[in-house]
Formats: sequence, C-alpha cells, structure tokens
Amino acid sequence: MARPFRRYSAGARWYDVLSGERWVYRAGRVAGIGLMDLQAGDVVLDLGCGTGLNFPLLRRAVGEAGHIVGVDRSADMLAVARARARREGWSNVTFVEADAAELDVDGLRARIGAATGRATADAVLTTYALSVMRDGAAEAWRRAVALVRPGGILAVVDMQPPTGRWRILAPLARLACALGGADIHARPWRLVARDAAPGSVREAAVRGGHIVAAVGRSPGEVAPTARS
Repeated sequence: MARPFRRYSAGARWYDVLSGERWVYRAGRVAGIGLMDLQAGDVVLDLGCGTGLNFPLLRRAVGEAGHIVGVDRSADMLAVARARARREGWSNVTFVEADAAELDVDGLRARIGAATGRATADAVLTTYALSVMRDGAAEAWRRAVALVRPGGILAVVDMQPPTGRWRILAPLARLACALGGADIHARPWRLVARDAAPGSVREAAVRGGHIVAAVGRSPGEVAPTARS
C-alpha cells in the first residue's frame, strides 16, 4: 500500500484538477450520495475523504445541524480539505489523520461523541478510496462499519472497467487508475452487499458502468430516522 499512498499524497495540490473529477468522477459522488437519502442533522463518516470533494454534497444533505467526519491517511490531502472547509465557512467538519486500516475505533467514537454528542455515526461513505487501499481495504471497511449505528447507512462508490459501448474507453480508465494507484478490478462495493441488511442494497452505475455506487442499511432494529 505504500507506493499507491505516496503517489496519491504527492499530488494533493493538483488532485482536484488532474483527477478527472469534473468530467467523470463527480457523477459517482452525486449518484452515491443521492442513494444515501441522508437527513438534516445526520453524522457522516467520510472514509478516505482526500481533498474533501464529497463535502459540498454531504453538507447540502445534512445541513448545519449535521456533521462530517473526514478520515484520511494523507496530511497533504487533509490540508486541502481543511482549506476547503475554511473557505466555505463550514464549522461542522472534523478531520482525522489516520490509516483507515488501522483506525482506532474507540478513539474515533470518542471524537464523534465530543463533536456531536452521539456515540456513533449515521452513515459511512467511501468514494474511490478502497480500491487504493488494496490489501487494507477490507479491514478499513470493517472498522468504519463498526462506527455506524444499527440501521445506519453504508455506502461505497468506486470503479471498474467500462462496459458496453463504453468499453472503448477502458484503456483510459485503466491508465487513470494506474496513475492514482487504484486497483480497477477490486470492486469494493461488494462489501456493502456483504454487510448490509438483506433487501436494503441499492446500486447505480454511471459513466458507462465505469463507476458503481452501492448503498445499504446496517443490520439492526433502529428506525432510519433514529439517533444513537
């Protein structure tokens, strides 16, 4: 994981411009966050938050009463994310510099409690991050899910080779993933189907199937609008 991480971190300053966000990858964020059906006041854990590209969409969904907890291993990426939050005047964002695969669950639970008065998050979202984490992805996801309340939201947005008539763009997709250190064949959204309550999973594919968003509910008896 060290080599992809160094590549990912080194480009923090230019990531938003060079990552294809505007033309390709923002569509996945919009699709995934749309499927989450977040409510005003929700607490969302953004795992592998990078430069904070999810923040505007999440902030719009949870409002001033909600809270975003952005976790990333890269101090350089978090510096850009912090600058974004300062520029927009968002005071309801907590930043955590940590390797997601080694996340201190109890420590982060305490930080969530201190910031929001709740012991758990209402949702976890990870976009284009688990495919970069590679061998650490399953453990990172396990720890993040442990921080979500029963009945909370589990969401993954990530990449695969384009399908159908979009297959002609597969070489470009593979190149983009290689440059970013991502495994285009990882398909980490399958973790949502594995861990979510039966019948709760919804998926959406955009950009010729290159991007897949999967959203489900954490097992439990708590109603979707309840708070922990």
